Amino acid sequence: MPELSSNLAQTTKVEEPLISPWKEGWKNFKKNKAAMFGFGLVIFFILIAVFANFIAPYDYKDPLGDKHLPPSAKHWFGTDDLGRDIFSRVIFGARISLSVGFLSVIGSALIGSCLGIVAGYYGRWIDGIISRIFDILLAFPSILLAIAVVAMLGPSLQNALIAIAIINIPTFGRLLRSRVLSVKEEEYITAAKAIGMGDGRILLHHVFPNSMAPIIVQGSLAIATAIIEAAALGFLGLGAQPPTPEWGKMLADSKDFIIQAPWTVFFPGLAIMLTVLGFNLMGDGLRDALDPRMKN
Repeated sequence: MPELSSNLAQTTKVEEPLISPWKEGWKNFKKNKAAMFGFGLVIFFILIAVFANFIAPYDYKDPLGDKHLPPSAKHWFGTDDLGRDIFSRVIFGARISLSVGFLSVIGSALIGSCLGIVAGYYGRWIDGIISRIFDILLAFPSILLAIAVVAMLGPSLQNALIAIAIINIPTFGRLLRSRVLSVKEEEYITAAKAIGMGDGRILLHHVFPNSMAPIIVQGSLAIATAIIEAAALGFLGLGAQPPTPEWGKMLADSKDFIIQAPWTVFFPGLAIMLTVLGFNLMGDGLRDALDPRMKN
């Protein structure tokens, strides 16, 4: 009887539902306190950028009178050398910096991923040509290559965005190429070819969806790098032009007053540091949550 009841229990046992890899990744991500802190910082700055018109007490480009006023109840972050409210400029600067970060990474991810997938899937001379292009771009220091691109196109925020997108293309391309080299050897790819599925459908329905995780991880980390690069170009006068309140440009405009009015440098620098920290912590958490090799 005990054996009969045991067999009956085994036959009537309901299998546990399978958990989606994305749900499992989110579950693991939430367990990482540092990643959740970074995620909170990212959401905080995104909300500031979206609702900048309602949060900022003053127009970022209008002089208010007295110059280099220290932080006070009226001007939380003080005023700059032209009498503009620094708090309002930092708030609107979040919109500029995040826009450059997101748009440049989206552009480089799309172009780099397409090139990487084609190189990894088809191989041979196509892989050779695309890989050599990546090697040439990676041979230059990223900031010097960005400066060269902006110097050819002309200093502006749009051209800085294009330059940042170009220098990040090889990173996504090589990442996807290595991923596709392993994915295309899987049995389901062989089965898809055996039933006559075309290369386009295989790439779209099988290769690309199974390569999304590394793109998401690298994208979150690349946004942090793009924000720093945009700030560097702005500091050199090759990015955003006055009166655009880009954080790097704000640092450049205030560098001569760092002793006289240190708050003009401190608050834009703090905004850059916290934003980059948030994306880096979130990216590390995504890597740990989505990379199967990081699981016990």
